[in-house]
Amino acid sequence: MKRITKSISNFLNTRLGFVILAVFLYTLKTIYAYETKFNLGVKGSIQTFLMIINPIPVMLLLFGISLYMKGRKSYIFLLIIDFLDTVWLFSNILYYREFSDFLTMVLIKGSGSVSNNLGKSILGILKPSDFLVFIDVIILILLLAFHIIKMDVKRLNWKIPVLVSSLAVLLFGANLTLAESDRSQLLTRTFDNNYIVKYLGLNVFNVYDMIKTTKTNAVKSQAKSSDIDSIEKYMKNNYVQPNVEYTGVAKGKNVFVIHLESLQQFMIDYKWDGQEVTPNLNKIYHEDDTLSFDNFFNQVGQGKTADAELMLENSLFGLPEGSAMVTDGTTNTFQAAPAILGQDGYTTASFHGDVPSFWNRDNAYKSWGYDYFFSSNYYKEKKSYNVGYGMKDKIFLKDSAQYIEQLPQPFYAKLITVTNHYPYTLDKKNQTISKTNTGDKTVDGYVQTAHYLDQSIGEFMAWLKETGLDKNSMVVLYGDHYGISNNHKKAMAKLTGIKGFNEFNDAQYQRVPFMIHMDGLKGGINHTYGGEIDVLPTLLNLLGVDNKNMIQFGSDLLSSEHSQVVAFRNGNFVTPTVTKVGSTYYNTKTGKVDKSISSAEKSKLSNQVTTELSLSDRVINGDLLRFHKLPGFTTVNKKDYSYKKATALKELKKAQKKNGTSLLAQNDNKSMLDLYQTDAPELSSTK
Repeated sequence: MKRITKSISNFLNTRLGFVILAVFLYTLKTIYAYETKFNLGVKGSIQTFLMIINPIPVMLLLFGISLYMKGRKSYIFLLIIDFLDTVWLFSNILYYREFSDFLTMVLIKGSGSVSNNLGKSILGILKPSDFLVFIDVIILILLLAFHIIKMDVKRLNWKIPVLVSSLAVLLFGANLTLAESDRSQLLTRTFDNNYIVKYLGLNVFNVYDMIKTTKTNAVKSQAKSSDIDSIEKYMKNNYVQPNVEYTGVAKGKNVFVIHLESLQQFMIDYKWDGQEVTPNLNKIYHEDDTLSFDNFFNQVGQGKTADAELMLENSLFGLPEGSAMVTDGTTNTFQAAPAILGQDGYTTASFHGDVPSFWNRDNAYKSWGYDYFFSSNYYKEKKSYNVGYGMKDKIFLKDSAQYIEQLPQPFYAKLITVTNHYPYTLDKKNQTISKTNTGDKTVDGYVQTAHYLDQSIGEFMAWLKETGLDKNSMVVLYGDHYGISNNHKKAMAKLTGIKGFNEFNDAQYQRVPFMIHMDGLKGGINHTYGGEIDVLPTLLNLLGVDNKNMIQFGSDLLSSEHSQVVAFRNGNFVTPTVTKVGSTYYNTKTGKVDKSISSAEKSKLSNQVTTELSLSDRVINGDLLRFHKLPGFTTVNKKDYSYKKATALKELKKAQKKNGTSLLAQNDNKSMLDLYQTDAPELSSTK
């Protein structure tokens, strides 16, 4: 035994031995991260084996580089590589905890547009156990510092590093071959980043992502006008005739699109501690003149809110990685709702109580044709007004009224709320409902911020009624994405009463509210399956705008021809009968694995989803709408728009005088802001 121990000790005191030890420790901590910090969906012995070995090839290759160096430099280089790679792993753990995905180059490139006030979120996400991923770096440093392992400064035979590098390449080849045998076309057809990480590892995913990003950038520069032909053909062959009964019922009406941040459908009619969480939204939801959809799903990817906005106003899917608003919002050509309605006589404006650069809105909105963008620059800024991602909803909506009453009618106005944003924190004076008791700090504040959001909507709707705007407006309310990610299954099980809350349940709980409220509208609760991609075609039909020649991947939710196949960004989907999560097909009604679904049906549904996602990606990545000639539509010129406060307010005054249709003008230029009542404690003097 002593001889074995001595032999191991002697080996570890060589540079090759130190490299092998470093790879071993790195592999152990990576497996720990895979198992406890990510949700990779590992199933079966092959996937488990691949998950265990996939860190080895890349780290053997990277650490092996140190063997080509002399003396102490070899050890220093290895420790630096280990530390940097661990920082990247640590960053992915934090990101994955909230977004259930991995960091990508596109996301990092656009991080400047979403970096505002993220410190609070990071602190909310962080767990002490996350720092355990640095344990191998610490162990190696201590072993060297206390001379338990002595640095080997002897010259190394050149054959050893070459053999180590060759072995690393061979191991990766074996890893890839085995992965392909279990999941064919892994690197060419996958929509879910979890697959690449569990089969090949996080480091390989990083390389894959960089290559993919480079290829995507090349696509745009190489795109030509004929590339739009296949898209136009698909649109023509799959055109869905809208519901004629609803065509034009809202023609000439103002349109309010109210963004309900992170609100999920299960909050509607939900009670906690004997109290309704969303009483105002519940009332709207059940009114006779509200079209409410109880099977409406968010379809966002990494872009989350930005993806929701893209789908709602363009009927284009978000990208597989990053946010199209960030990567393409400044340069691409769009045929968005603001431009479509703006060219039909509407004044268009977006309201958001945060910095204009968040999600690159200040540039993307110009590309979409928004006349005005009222960002934080237009509002009074006080520390007590801010919730971390912008102004608190009650203050934001009240202060937005001053600009709403100046907009020439008809107008299209989008208002983006933020209080119900992760990490769901609210100061005590604004808390009017108790926290839930799931034991999950991330989740338990959710009902408080959702309740606050609901109260702000109630105040805003009351003001519309007081001013008479409610009689001449269509109000659209939608939840942009999930509030509670699938990393909080235990908490969701407690909130929903579903034992063993699983991937199927998580897919079903991607439902978000979608309501269309208008005086005299033939409403009711509609059970049609649909998603955010379908909003624009639905609204355009209600407004009497023909979308037949437009490039839109959604269809009118009220049409009898609507397919009811809801595609998720990762290739999963939900229909009234079938739900696909990963490679598993469930019966949507029972929630049980359905083995009776034929291969032909699986193939048909999967192909439809894959085709629509890939065609939408081609439109965005290739900037193909620049080649699309839409009759009666003028391509947006971004230079026509300025969101500089002084310039915009001057233009708004000019438009009011010219038009004379604003609420302010109709009230003999007397403001109606005094009719807006809020109980926001920060505005205690407001009556």
